[in-house]
Amino acid sequence: MENSTKKAGILGIGNLLLSDESFGIHVVQHLETHYIFPDSVTLMDGGTAGILMAPFLEEHDPIFVVDVVNLKDKSPGDLFTFSAEDTRDGSIQTRMSPHQLGILEMLEICKFRGVEPGTVEFFCVIPKSMETGLEMSDVVAPQVAKISEKLIERLVGLGYAITKKEKEHA
Repeated sequence: MENSTKKAGILGIGNLLLSDESFGIHVVQHLETHYIFPDSVTLMDGGTAGILMAPFLEEHDPIFVVDVVNLKDKSPGDLFTFSAEDTRDGSIQTRMSPHQLGILEMLEICKFRGVEPGTVEFFCVIPKSMETGLEMSDVVAPQVAKISEKLIERLVGLGYAITKKEKEHA
């Protein structure tokens, strides 16, 4: 598959039943609610799909993964961005969420099949709570809008035309 035929992809992953673990899904929902994306950008609520994400990873480039990550000596609510290469070469020492480990393994499978995306970037937050619950913690919830803005800035910087939706009048 030629890179020129691939779309940019934003993949939010997590579990809506585990408080801050739902961060990636909430970011995708926020983006869908507040922005208009061109056909060349796909947003996906990946949930906890694991291997079912393979087609998405193979069909998109660049890919922006949104999830939680556990980094040593960091505070809940802190935001981080890094590339797949950073995790492979040890530039960033992470204990990533189970979903991201699955994505890294899926990227290796894509590489083996000759369809690995050229650019994979992670947009992550440090969770405060991974307990059962439908609400994100007070320090993570406000980061949904902030990481969304970072994603929009990155995509616009790459030349994608993204428009902010006008607020509806009540």
